[in-house]
This record gives sequence, C-alpha cells and structure tokens, in this order.
Amino acid sequence: MSDTPSAARVSDCTEPRTALTPPEVEALVRGICFKTGPPRTVGVEVEWLIHELRTPQLPVTPERLEAAYAALRTVPLRSALTIEPGGQLELSSPPATSLMECIGTVSADLDAVRSALAGHDLGLVGIGHDPWHPPRRFLHEPRYDALETCLDRTGPAGRRMMCTSASVQVCLDAGYEEPGALGHGRRWWLAHQLGAVLVAAFANSPLAGREPTGWRSTRQLLWLEIGPGRAGAPPLDGDPRRAWARHVMDSPVMCVRDDDGPWDVPEGLTFREWARSGSPRPPTREDLDYHITTLFPPVRPRGFLELRMIDAQPGDDGWIVPLAVTKALFDDPQAAETAYRTVKPLAERALTLPAPHNPLWIDAARNGLADPELHEAAVACFAAALEALPRLGATTQVTDAVAAYLDRYVMQGRSPADELLDRVRGTDRRPHGKDLRTS
Repeated sequence: MSDTPSAARVSDCTEPRTALTPPEVEALVRGICFKTGPPRTVGVEVEWLIHELRTPQLPVTPERLEAAYAALRTVPLRSALTIEPGGQLELSSPPATSLMECIGTVSADLDAVRSALAGHDLGLVGIGHDPWHPPRRFLHEPRYDALETCLDRTGPAGRRMMCTSASVQVCLDAGYEEPGALGHGRRWWLAHQLGAVLVAAFANSPLAGREPTGWRSTRQLLWLEIGPGRAGAPPLDGDPRRAWARHVMDSPVMCVRDDDGPWDVPEGLTFREWARSGSPRPPTREDLDYHITTLFPPVRPRGFLELRMIDAQPGDDGWIVPLAVTKALFDDPQAAETAYRTVKPLAERALTLPAPHNPLWIDAARNGLADPELHEAAVACFAAALEALPRLGATTQVTDAVAAYLDRYVMQGRSPADELLDRVRGTDRRPHGKDLRTS
C-alpha cells in the first residue's frame, strides 16, 4: 500500500524517462500491482460533495470553493487532501495497521475539515451522486481537460462522474501468495463478486435533477455508461496478475502528455499499440504509471486492492460502516470464508462477463437489496462481519453502527437510496433530522 492511497499515485517502483517495450510493460504491471504478504494494513478514501451548510440545494460559486480550499490547505491533516474535478473533497488515509487506527485518523481529520468549512458556511454531504446540480468543472488542469475530451466520446456520463459523484473506497492488502481464504487469487475473485453485494447494500444515489433515475446507484450507472475500456474489470479467468497486465496493455490511452504543449488525446490507441509503434513518441515508465491512474475498474490493484464500488454514505460517520464491513469480510479468515461461500452462487448471474458490465452488477445498481438473492447474501455477509469485528479490535461504537445499519437497511431489503426515494415520493415516515434534504 502506498503512503497515500489516492488515485493520483500508482507506484514508486518505476523510473521515468525510459522507453518501454510491450514485454517490459507487462512485466512491470505484474510486479507492481499485486504485492503479496499478510493482510495487515487498511486504508480508506472518502469523497464528499460540498454544499451550502443550511441549504445544500443552492449552488456554491467557484470563488467560495476556492476560498474554502485555500483555508483547508492550512489545516494540518494526516490524510491526504485532494480536490476532484467538480470541487468534491477527498481524504485519503495513510495505511493503518488496524481498523480502529484508520477510523481514528480519518475521523479526526474530518472533524478538522468540517470546522474549517463551517467558517465559510459550507458543509460535507455524503451521497453518491449530486441530486440537484448538473456537472460543472471546478478544476481546469491538463489532466482533467484530457479526461473530459476522452470521456465525452462515449456520452455525458463521464462529465457527471467527474463532477457530481462521490464514493467510499476501501483499500486492503492484496493477500498471501498462497491459496485459501486470504490468498490473493481468492481475494481478487471475492472483490469482484462481493462487490455487487456492496453496491446493492450501500446504494445511495437514486436521484439526478431532483428526480428518480430508476437506479438505486446512479453513480454505478455512470461507470456502466462510460464503458468497459475505461471503467471495466478484466476477465476473472486465470492468474490475476496476467489478467490485469493484459487489461492495462489493451485499454485505450487517455492522453499523451506534453510538457511544452497541449496534450494529445488519441482515439482508440491502446497502450500495447503505443508501445509497439513508439508513436507519437515512445512511452516511458512514467507514462505507464500515469496510464494506470486513468483506468477506473471497480477493483484497482495498486500494490494493494482498491475497492471503488461503494457510494458515499449519509451522515458524518456513515463511511465507517462500509469500511468496517469490508475489512471484516476480507481480513478475518472465518468471515472471508463465509463471504466466499455466500457469493459463490451469485457468480453464475455474472455470465463470466467482467464487472460492472454484467447482469449481476447491473441488477445490484438498479434494484439494490430489493433483489432477493442479493438481499439474502447481504444479510449473511453483514452477520459474518458483525461477528468478526470484535476479533479485529473494533470498538462497541463501531459494531453498534454496523448492527444498526443491518437492522435499519439490510434486514429490510433496503439501502439509503430507498429512504431518499421515500422522501421524494412523500412516503418517508422517519424523522429527517440532519439528513439530506431534496426539496
């Protein structure tokens, strides 16, 4: 795991300025993306939309965002603070040796961030897709200019993903080299099958333009629409290293960077073809690192596994539940075995198609836990996680939060998306308190 588990970095194990051949590319990818060993570290990346503190449906001007971020840059944080293209805020924790260390670090940083933002009458909103505002670029940098140009070729989903989405990304060690519940091959497979259950259980983005989209996770719909070349996983057949290396090689290049001029955004050029042709210039190891950061699969191997499929969650501490549940289901041997056995029958619904572009993931994003099989799997997995958390040193406060989520949502075949839909339809009987307002 890198010092800052954020999408801006891939590895510090490569050297820039050396031209690569296709065999060298494949060897490098295999070597840097799956670093095996005992699963003992964890990290989390929490993204948030920033809105008016009291009236979140009102737009925030770029000038106010810039002033708020200038103030935030003076706040001492242990987590890495980054800004997403639409002005979303992301905190990326340092690698932690335990679940509670990770939670403690990020909670303290979030308290500091919220205090600084409150001074500008701004606050954080945990939701997977902005329910009010159309996409608007806040950052205008060559990387995001190139990304926008590239994604526009497949439709409007790319701009919405860049500017109006937010997630909770859990980072876990790749696992042992050996087979078994904690082996890297099992964990790679489990991440792609259990991932559909996590999509359904934590769906929290059913709205766009204040109206239901027909999907519990509109954020996941955006990744589907961007397409498999940019946002898809490799096939799960065979060795994970070999499959990921092929995927990196055969995925389209987003851009060819130029220090002295505009960045070229080629159409349909794969990294394999770029390495073979050496045109418009030979790719370097630095280009390879950069290329991997422009791929957005639901599970990205970066020396560790970055699980990217979970919507941002409501409430100040809602992010803790998916972090705790995911950590337990991967790093506790007993819970990992239960999760594997639970989701194995679901794999048939994937039809051997890579995530998220297969029926299982599509049903999870559209229907959430209203899907009977996903509901049954989620109940079993949450129960296993709840039993495992004390073995991982989780406090009563954390286990109580997971138990409350299990009772409020999972047992009922619901997720936070269903409560948002109830509110829009006028069928919500729960007190709103500080929850997201959609009127």
